[in-house]
Amino acid sequence: MLAGLSAALGAGLLWGLVFLTPLVLHDYPGFMLAVGRYLAFGVLALGLAWLDRRALARLDRADWIEAAKLALIGNLLYYATLASAIQFAGAPVPTLIIGTLPVVIAVSANLLDRRRSGEDSVPWVKLALPLALILGGLLAVHADNAAPQGDEAGTDYLVGLGFALCALACWTWYPIRNSRWLRARGPGLARAWATAQGLATLPVAVIAGLAYWAWDGQLASAGLRFAWPLGPRPMLFVAMCLLLGLAASWLGTMLWNKASQLLPAALVGQLIVFETLAALLYAFIWYGRWPTLAEGGGIALLILGVIGGVRVFRPQAARSTG
Repeated sequence: MLAGLSAALGAGLLWGLVFLTPLVLHDYPGFMLAVGRYLAFGVLALGLAWLDRRALARLDRADWIEAAKLALIGNLLYYATLASAIQFAGAPVPTLIIGTLPVVIAVSANLLDRRRSGEDSVPWVKLALPLALILGGLLAVHADNAAPQGDEAGTDYLVGLGFALCALACWTWYPIRNSRWLRARGPGLARAWATAQGLATLPVAVIAGLAYWAWDGQLASAGLRFAWPLGPRPMLFVAMCLLLGLAASWLGTMLWNKASQLLPAALVGQLIVFETLAALLYAFIWYGRWPTLAEGGGIALLILGVIGGVRVFRPQAARSTG
């Protein structure tokens, strides 16, 4: 339990960097940040593959197809739909919708576990309070800025909500599927599986980058063209992409894989809240301010919800290790 919690916390701290990067590189399109991140992830995975060459050699065709599915849906499709949601509906409401991931994943995973063996499931009455605390904390942190203003409530806003729900579905599916694959194959594959997903991401990221370059060329006449390929601040862009590729993508995925091997999927889903807390921490540091009273109360509820979730699942962990 402690090892799994520590791994999930580490993944959350690293994934929180993803929310800081658009603030640092505010003059870069979100899609270009995503392409740069996953290109860096894939290129770094090529070098890191040497460390896990024996484990990677044991993966069969079905495993590589699974890695490609996870990379496509959990990485590229998720980011594409999230970025589109923010473009159409603004940031607050999509952020709130994505923020419900800890609750949605926990409910979905527990429902699936109860339909299958039931080994990792818990009674709904025990899960209700931790999830209610997490949901209340998310609402307290985000809800003040979530209401649409003026023309935001039109067609574009509804399209943005649709994209946000699609992003929510993508990252509800990803951790449950990823957890089941890892727990079915036993320990020792957390790092190799992160590398495999990076290798599977690389060709898709290359195609996405080339498609963006072709589309970007059509904007030259309108004076909107991006300064291809590295933008107005190339050194900082490359540094941030490498940081995200190594820390957030590879190391974060490796730690999340470790947590997924050690903990039930319904508990791991709740622990995504560490990413939200890390993103809030980095944002407060970036803006040089303390959280408001509502934000502070929401953060407290989030922490209490995680503690409650751990207490609910502790007996299952004890039985599985005993």
